[in-house]
Order: sequence, then structure tokens, then C-alpha cells
Amino acid sequence: MNGTVASWPSFFLLLALLISILASYTMFNFIGNLKRTNGTFRQFWLVGGAFVFGVGLWAKHFVTLLRYNDPLIINWVMPVALMFVIFFSLMAFVMLTFLEIMRYRLLIGSSILAFGIAVMNYFSVLGPKIEHMSVDNGYVFLSLILLFVGTYLSFLLSESNIRERKLLASLILGGSVMAVQLLSNMALTIEYSDVTMTSDRLNEDIYLLALIIGIGALLILMSTLFTWYIDKRLNQMDERYRLLVENSLDTIAILKGDHWGFVNVAGIRMFEADVASDLLGKSIYTFLPAKDHIAFKERLHNLVFTGSGITIEQEWFTLKGKVLHTEIVETMTTLDNEPAIQIIIRDISERKKNEELLINSEKLYVAGQLAAGIAHEIRNPLTSLKGFLQLIASGRKNNSSYYDIMNSELDRIEDIVSELLMLSKPQVYELSYQDMRVVMRDTVTLLDAQAILHNIAIEADYGSDPLWIYGVENQVKQVFINVIKNAIEAMIDGGSIGIKLSRESDRVYVRIRDEGPGIDENQLAKIGQPFYTTKEKGTGLGLMVSYKIVDNHQGRIEVKSEIGYGTLFEIMLPFRYPDAEIKKSS
Repeated sequence: MNGTVASWPSFFLLLALLISILASYTMFNFIGNLKRTNGTFRQFWLVGGAFVFGVGLWAKHFVTLLRYNDPLIINWVMPVALMFVIFFSLMAFVMLTFLEIMRYRLLIGSSILAFGIAVMNYFSVLGPKIEHMSVDNGYVFLSLILLFVGTYLSFLLSESNIRERKLLASLILGGSVMAVQLLSNMALTIEYSDVTMTSDRLNEDIYLLALIIGIGALLILMSTLFTWYIDKRLNQMDERYRLLVENSLDTIAILKGDHWGFVNVAGIRMFEADVASDLLGKSIYTFLPAKDHIAFKERLHNLVFTGSGITIEQEWFTLKGKVLHTEIVETMTTLDNEPAIQIIIRDISERKKNEELLINSEKLYVAGQLAAGIAHEIRNPLTSLKGFLQLIASGRKNNSSYYDIMNSELDRIEDIVSELLMLSKPQVYELSYQDMRVVMRDTVTLLDAQAILHNIAIEADYGSDPLWIYGVENQVKQVFINVIKNAIEAMIDGGSIGIKLSRESDRVYVRIRDEGPGIDENQLAKIGQPFYTTKEKGTGLGLMVSYKIVDNHQGRIEVKSEIGYGTLFEIMLPFRYPDAEIKKSS
């Protein structure tokens, strides 16, 4: 039997080489699928690749033993060697996934894998009791150098753009692994003790070896078929994705760094290019406004950690200088087995034009409404003034009371113009810290006499603590005057106006409640609109100005009313400590 085994050296070498290459090819399929699926089922692809590769090397090792007619001894070394090579293979494959994190990942990964393979080859001789062993350091050194170079080249090839990169990488890695075992057999001369090879023992070894090789070959074959099926399905998905990308109406582009790496047909049309090469390789910043460069760069940097971004609006320039208004979405992807960024760009220039037209239309409508209101409000006093002037000019009647009425009408026109100026472009005001209690006290003092004349009592609760805001004193006082005057004029039968100031969380609340007739829901919804008023001689601009002042102070006004019970105005402004108070407390 021993002579029979020894007569097949070439067959066993070819079989061992075939197993090594097939295991390497299946392993590269597993790792390739990890990248193609963007990390989906990450653990499965990594562990599966390491396991198949480890089992293949294990089976190859025992087939090579037949080439040299070495004894097959079953002991603890066999499973430990298997686990050892699987573990180091897994660590090497994990290292390959650190695309952006580690600079020399291929070098480190190939070193780890080479170390695991070398240890398995040289560790397997430690099982039986060794009588004598001699080592040729030259062969050992040569085998390690050859193994490292082979693993590094195979990893480098697997991530290249060569069409048959997997097959070439598998041939190099499989050949390197096989050469290392042959060199290790030449480097080590070992004599084992207590190893008696009888015919029965040899037969048992052959049967056991056949079982190991059969199981290993079956696992590798099943894994190869599985990865082939996955490859086929992924290729179908890739084809569907390619058709989707090419026929998309939106631009789908991939960036390599800050350069165009891929642009679909829609993108070529959008950026007014003739062919894809007009864009590919060019910096994207030549197509972006200078003001957006920093923000765009920060977003791309953050994508490495977030994986995807939100939909945002972005301006671009075409090759012919045309400005594009777009919406974009950015996500991480890969191109040529390297990290890249995919951008989907949708042209919204037409939508922007329509929005601008709609906004301009709304502005014209509002301007028309405002102009109509102004014309109506000013025409009435002007008509009166014209009539009195005609009477005075005719000399038929000259009453001194005419002048008082004319002055009143002129004052009314002046009030309308003054309130309109408050709604014009923002004025430059000096902001300062104000205690709302002081501002309200001054307002109550100013209006108290007018309230008494209308048989109205103003009851104010100012609170005990300062209520600081940061704003313009006269403007805030104007808001209080407008609201309290409206309350006084609404209470034709007298009564009381309740005022309460308080601080709630980070806001100052001013609540002004009257006992007037109340406002119904329809009227309540129109409060603050220009020239809308329930008063006979009102313009409606007072409350509109008040709303604008409060809004400019980052506050808001809420109105609650109940017919027959009165109206409540809630004015809310941000509470702000004066700088001096902050420094004192710190």
C-alpha cells in the first residue's frame, strides 16, 4: 500500500494545488460579496470566507502529506491548526474592510494572513513526539517571503479593475500557499519516535484522509456553488440598477474624493456636456458657487460617519455657465472597490421660477389690498378737508370750528402714515435691557387719566421680581398702549382692566384682560390684518404694528375672547438677564 501511495506524487500535488486555488477563489467571492452588498450580512461574508479558506488549507495540507509519504497522525494539533488559520484569516479579512480608517490595511491584512498560514504549516509538525529535527533557515526565510509577497499581491489584485481579478488573485494565493508547504517540507527534517506504520495503520490513515479530503472538498464545492448563485443574483440586481440609473430623469453621479467618478445620461444633459468625459475627473467645486464650498466639503466629510444625508437645496453651474437650482441627496457607496459618494440631483429650476411667480403674485395682491386700504382711509379725511376748503374759499360761511375739524383730519392722516412707516423696511434701533414692570408702570400712568374719564379702573399686578427683556423701550411701550387703549375704547359701560406680569420658564408674560363685549371667532381670526377694525374710526394698523414689534422681539401675541365676558391679550417676550447681572452672579 505504501508503494501504491508513493507512485502518485504528481497527482497529489495537483490535487492539493487545485484545492488551494478553489478555496482561495471561493474566499475572494465571499469578500467580494461583502463589498457589493455594502456591508449587508457582514458577519456571514467574513466568517464564511475565513471558514472556507481555512478548511481548504487544512484539506490541502493532508493531501500534500501523501506526496511525501508522511505519516498521518491524529491528535490535538489538527483541530487547533484549523481554528488557528480560520481566526487569522478572519482578522485579515476584517482589516480589508477598513477602507477609510486604516491607511495600510492591505499591507497589514496580508501580513496577518501570511502569519496565520505560516504558523499552521510549521505548527502542524509539533503533534507527535519528535526524536530529532533539523531546520534549514534559508528555506524557512524564503517560504515566509514568498508567502507574504503572494498574499499581498493577491489582495492587491482582488481590489484592482482587472476583469479576471478574482481568478488571478486565487492562482497567486493558492500557488503561494502550496509553495510554502513544499518549502517547509524541505526546510524541516524530522524524525518521530514511537511511530510504527503497519499495513493496517496505513489503511486506516488512508481512509481517514479520504474522509477529511471528501468533507473539505464538499464544503468548498457547496460554498463555491453558493457564491456562484449569489454572484448571479447580484449581477441581475446590478443590471437592473444600471438600467434604472441610465434611464433616470434625475442626475445620478458618484464622486471619488471631490471629483466626478461617474455621471449618468441625465447628468450629462443637465450640466450641458457633450460626453461624459467632459465631466469625469473634474473637481465638483468648479460647478459650485464659492459661497457653498466650505458647507459642501463639511457635508461630504460627515457622510463618512452618518452614511447618508438629508434632502437639501443646492445651486450648481453648468459647463456653459447656466445656474441650476436643484435638490440633492448624498449617500456613501463604493466605486471600483473604493469608498465613494453617490449624489442624486433633481433640477427644480422650473419649480423655483413658479414659486417666485407665485410669491410675486401674492406680494402684488397684498400690495393691492394695502394700497386700496390706504386710499380708502386717506380719501375720507381728504374729502372732508377739500369740502371745508371750498366753503372757506367761497366766503359763504367761515366758522372757526372748521379749523379744529381740519386739524383733526390731518392728524388722522399723519397717524396712518406713521403707522405705515412702522411696517416699512427695518429701522436701526438701540436695543437695551428693560424691566417690563417699569415699562408697564409708565404705560399705566400715561393712560390712567383716560381710563378714569371712561369710568374704568386699571388693576395691575407687577410681581416682585425684575422681568428683564432685551429690546426697544418705546416700541414695547407702544404695544402696551395700543392694547390698553383698545380695551378702554371697547368698554363703553366702564368696568376694570386687569394687568398681570409674570415670568414662566424663559419667557415674560404680560396678560391684559378687559370686560368689554368680546370678539367672535371670525373677527378674532382677522385681528392684526391691515385696515381691519371693529371701531368706527379705527384703521386696524395699531394691532398690526403691535404684532410686528412683538415678532421683531422674538415674541408672540395670543388673543382669547368670549362674547359677553371680555377679551384677553397674552404678550410673550423672551426673558434676558442683563450682562451686568450675569457677571455679578458669576
